Amino acid sequence: MAESGSQSSESLLFLTDEQLRRGIEAMFFAYRGFTADPDRILEQHAYGRAHHRALHFVARYPGTTVNNLLDILGVTKQSLNRVLRALVDDGLVDSRVGTRDKRERNLYLTQSGTALEQELSDAQRSRMRAAYRAAGPEAVAGFRNVLEAMMDPEMRKHFSDSKEPAR
Repeated sequence: MAESGSQSSESLLFLTDEQLRRGIEAMFFAYRGFTADPDRILEQHAYGRAHHRALHFVARYPGTTVNNLLDILGVTKQSLNRVLRALVDDGLVDSRVGTRDKRERNLYLTQSGTALEQELSDAQRSRMRAAYRAAGPEAVAGFRNVLEAMMDPEMRKHFSDSKEPAR
């Protein structure tokens, strides 16, 4: 038996349905907390989580194409176009003609878009930082392993291929 109530790796292979349900429930409640602060900010601008995701990934990958954003977000073209149209019309995202292919659109945050994305990210980073500190480095590494294992293979590859941003 493992000491101090922690489970050995072997016992993790035989989780009960109830333990899995508790994990699923914890994910729901954690996601609710993770999105609560940004939701309040987005509401002030009449935006939703789709706008937040678009802002996040345009900030993370400046110059990304609409097609790449479609792949990352896994939404329909119609849905993404509605979100991008609002962000472009409101001056938060700049859509430029592609340099390699004139049919492509490269997306960049404007100064206003950068400010809003920063405000949203700051709220989430604050919550993540506090949770990471409370859980400790081993738990953080384990959490990231669990998240990556839950990703579909193509998203895991996309995630692992993405570069860590400069600090």
